[in-house]
Amino acid sequence: MNEKKITTIPEKKNYFQLIIGLVFGIFFGFLLQKGGATKYDVIIGQLLLVDNTVVKIMLSAVVTGMIGIYFMKTMGLIQLHPKPGSFGMSVVGGLIFGVGFAVLGYCPGTIAGAVGNGYLDAITGGLVGIIIGAGLYASIYHKLKGKILQKGYFGNITLPELFKVNDWVIVLPLSAALIFLLYWMEKAGL
Repeated sequence: MNEKKITTIPEKKNYFQLIIGLVFGIFFGFLLQKGGATKYDVIIGQLLLVDNTVVKIMLSAVVTGMIGIYFMKTMGLIQLHPKPGSFGMSVVGGLIFGVGFAVLGYCPGTIAGAVGNGYLDAITGGLVGIIIGAGLYASIYHKLKGKILQKGYFGNITLPELFKVNDWVIVLPLSAALIFLLYWMEKAGL
């Protein structure tokens, strides 16, 4: 009998990717904490438009992440698997995110950092809020799935695929524009 040999290389690659993701996640959390984005006052300052620390951190993360991910893709180290999306999904997700942000003053990323800092409001309200929010969404998901979540479905296409251009035709100008925006915000004292 000719048995098909099962290779474990994909499993090893998955573990390697998970470890890399964990390391980058810890590093990102460290930077969030050092930037002050896990502090309630900084986040409320952003929501009141008097402190743009969070926007600057997020723009920096977008530029760094975009260049890093497309560099690794170009080098053949990773493959992109973007999740499919729709305008309905964006609206529902935005509402859930906005309600949680408005009620507690943390987003899912900053709350993890705040929990790591030991902030009691994040540990109690934040974790409870995440569990309640996830539970509510899971309970109504089957009702939303075939209706609202499919409105304006645009699939899993990326901007370079949409415009049928090389990835870097989008990544480089967009990165340059965001870096210029960050520079302008610093010069303007925002």
